[in-house]
Amino acid sequence: MPDHEEGCGCGATGVHPVDSLAVTVITDNYYDRLRPDQKIARRAKIAHGNSMHSEHGLSYHIEATASGRTQAFMFDYGVEGEPIVKNMKLLGIDLGRLEAFALSHGHYDHWGSLIYLLKKHKARIKRDTPLYVGEEAFARRFSRPPAKGDQPGDAQKEPEDLGHLAREKIERLGLVEIVEITSPTEVVPGAFLTGNIERVTAYEKGLARHLVKRGKALEHDSFPGEQALVFNVKEKGLVVVSSCAHAGIINTIRHAQKISGVEHVHAVLGGFHLTGAEPALIEQTLADMKRIHPDYIAPMHCTGFEAITAFAREMPEQFILNTVGTRYVFGPGET
Repeated sequence: MPDHEEGCGCGATGVHPVDSLAVTVITDNYYDRLRPDQKIARRAKIAHGNSMHSEHGLSYHIEATASGRTQAFMFDYGVEGEPIVKNMKLLGIDLGRLEAFALSHGHYDHWGSLIYLLKKHKARIKRDTPLYVGEEAFARRFSRPPAKGDQPGDAQKEPEDLGHLAREKIERLGLVEIVEITSPTEVVPGAFLTGNIERVTAYEKGLARHLVKRGKALEHDSFPGEQALVFNVKEKGLVVVSSCAHAGIINTIRHAQKISGVEHVHAVLGGFHLTGAEPALIEQTLADMKRIHPDYIAPMHCTGFEAITAFAREMPEQFILNTVGTRYVFGPGET
């Protein structure tokens, strides 16, 4: 893909540029050891006899280089602790070199292994490392079965308790400092959490079956505090990294454009939360993504088979199939 030196708004913005960026997928729903490198995607070369763990979860290790200095942090933590630790070892990721932790939202498939990782590596983690979270990150979540379920009586079942991340357990460890945010926040130089994402599309409304406990009541969960990441890579444009995009992936991208002042989108990575979605929603999302016209797109995790194949079919030049262990490289090292 060509550089976008003109017209991408890569100059003065609210999100100052990074020289380069590397995003490594520690875990995701899919692993393919034989998948070759593709465009900006560098596949992990895992020795024969070893295998990486995949699951219904998502976790990233991110390295941002600004002013000649590279700093690393983690964004989300998947579900299963020991397999995540194994993946990190295979990928050469050292928690002792992290400058921050960040959490997208309070669903277990994004925080499940966090406390395990903190305990396992407590001797290596720098004391008072910030852990950035959004609103209601520690709230208890529930999910109501779909109205048209696969099994008779699904609609009448009680909501499933999805649990919650226990703030007090994290605080008792004495390792990290919890920082709650609502507005765009810099994690390390050039790496920004979005803050609360503005909802501007007419069709990205979330799922009615997602519930959150507020006081004693179960209420609809619109995930007001869910976070995504935005980077402005020099001479390239925006890189947007989502988790589940409950706010809508198009809303997320437009919010990133607004807070950064950068129009051109170089890459969109992450979950788009379109699994099980009606075809019309996938089509509307795809149509708007084509209008945004990112250079690269790598849908992951909760995007769903139907949506992933639609993006692959309709945006073949931009599409990258993600697998666990893939390292996405942005900046001078892209080619």
